[in-house]
Amino acid sequence: MIRRKLLLLIAATAIVVPAASGQEDGEKHFRAVCSTTQVADFTREIGGDRWQVDCVLAPGQDPHTYELKPSDSRLVAEADICIQNGWHLEGHDWMLNLAKDANKPLVTCVTGVKALDFDEDGTIVEDPHAWLSPINAAIYVRNITEGLKKIDPDNSGEYDARADYYVTQLRSLHSWIQKEVNSIPRAKRILISHHDAFQYFASTYGFQSAAPAGWSTGAEVGAGITPQRRAKVVESIRSYKVKAIFVETATNPEVVRQIAKDAGVKVAGALYADSMGPKGSVAENYFGMMRENVIKIVGGLK
Repeated sequence: MIRRKLLLLIAATAIVVPAASGQEDGEKHFRAVCSTTQVADFTREIGGDRWQVDCVLAPGQDPHTYELKPSDSRLVAEADICIQNGWHLEGHDWMLNLAKDANKPLVTCVTGVKALDFDEDGTIVEDPHAWLSPINAAIYVRNITEGLKKIDPDNSGEYDARADYYVTQLRSLHSWIQKEVNSIPRAKRILISHHDAFQYFASTYGFQSAAPAGWSTGAEVGAGITPQRRAKVVESIRSYKVKAIFVETATNPEVVRQIAKDAGVKVAGALYADSMGPKGSVAENYFGMMRENVIKIVGGLK
């Protein structure tokens, strides 16, 4: 039933905005370089045919731990604008430094978002995963739109129109998520993932969100986990008294399954957080990513 509703929603929210007029086929007037896949997706939708949008990260790569390559500097050198998430999602501020070194304007998408606290390896910082609430995604879209308009003011009206339409679809997505989540009893709305990236989603839709003690965004889930840390993770999972936990798509699934088995819970699915899925997958864009996450969350917790 959820899958059928999903297909209907995909059809209802497909972004169809007229292409920019007066352009030859394949011609791009401007170039944006984005840090993450979701930021690049928003930018492509707003920029339309006028913008070539490149992304530093490939699907599945972790922005927290990414190490720059010489080709990244060359990519930014050719850009008209750089666009990042912000709040140190880009570990050690690599996107900020790329833009600064190349003397390029930089849009920070979290500007204007109300921050939640995030424990990153024992240090409390602003939680950068704000896009996982469609309400915040709308703020990202508006910030990106303003950035593109500064580079290409002659076509501001077109960018505003595309942004307005996209935000309308985000509202539809938000309503759909609310409806699906309401099928989960409130007592079961406990969302456990390996580094607690879903606080904004949880806050928007009435979940308790947490990460098991011993796991964090900077800690390897795999060969690097010690027996002591593993035992701490297992005990922490048990303390939440849930029947299912979630991991991210980039996490080692076999290790997580073993830990879940030790804790007496199931792994309900791999959620998309720091990255969207590859091209051609159900999660190749923001809407698909969010819908796929909701399907897994609802199915795992009902």
